[in-house]
Amino acid sequence: MSDFSGKVALITGAAGNLGKATTHAFRDRGAKLILVDHAADRLQEQYSAMATDSEVYLSESTDLRDPEQIAKIIEETIKTFKKIDILVNITGGYRGGKRFHETKSETLDYLFDLNVKTLFNASRVVIPHMLAEESGSIINVGARAGLIGSSKMGAYSAAKSAVLRLTESMAAELKGKGIRVNSVLPGTIDTQKNREDMPNADFSRWVKPEAIAEVILFLASDSSRAITGAHIPTYGQG
Repeated sequence: MSDFSGKVALITGAAGNLGKATTHAFRDRGAKLILVDHAADRLQEQYSAMATDSEVYLSESTDLRDPEQIAKIIEETIKTFKKIDILVNITGGYRGGKRFHETKSETLDYLFDLNVKTLFNASRVVIPHMLAEESGSIINVGARAGLIGSSKMGAYSAAKSAVLRLTESMAAELKGKGIRVNSVLPGTIDTQKNREDMPNADFSRWVKPEAIAEVILFLASDSSRAITGAHIPTYGQG
């Protein structure tokens, strides 16, 4: 089990199901945390036990589509934590169910803003601090749908494909500078909402958030020091 004592991890989308599992996994292994989400009330509620923890920063409501908001958080937290060793870009979302010619342009904008622009803004602000330390690990959350286009999810597939291309580009640029960039590719995550939305599905084939969090921790650890620019499937038997 990796020890992250002394490491600082910034997690976006920390109030969501995968964000929560990832947050607790890192904290249980000693990491200091910068937790960012647009739902500040949910963030405070979920991590009320950490509210007085000097090694955990809980953001106010943060729209990562706005580069100035994440830049302000980094400016505030770097004074306290001095560095950022790990960035986990979890913020994202899904919309599908429409054929390509029926998909509204607003849906395309929404999916690229939420899945691509948030990752772009957070990574762009964090990377200079990692370069200064000549060390760091960035883990992006892609999706199996980013590997190949599928019926009735063209806009989502395109957005997640962009996440994979950005992952590869960052990895290529940062190779040799002590910074690794990889992604995980979930399929359907076993959450209460997904169970409600798909009540007839075989839940046993879905992967739990905690299992994906373990893969994220592996990619953040020295155990994966030989891996960069990779996309790790985390869809189990689904």
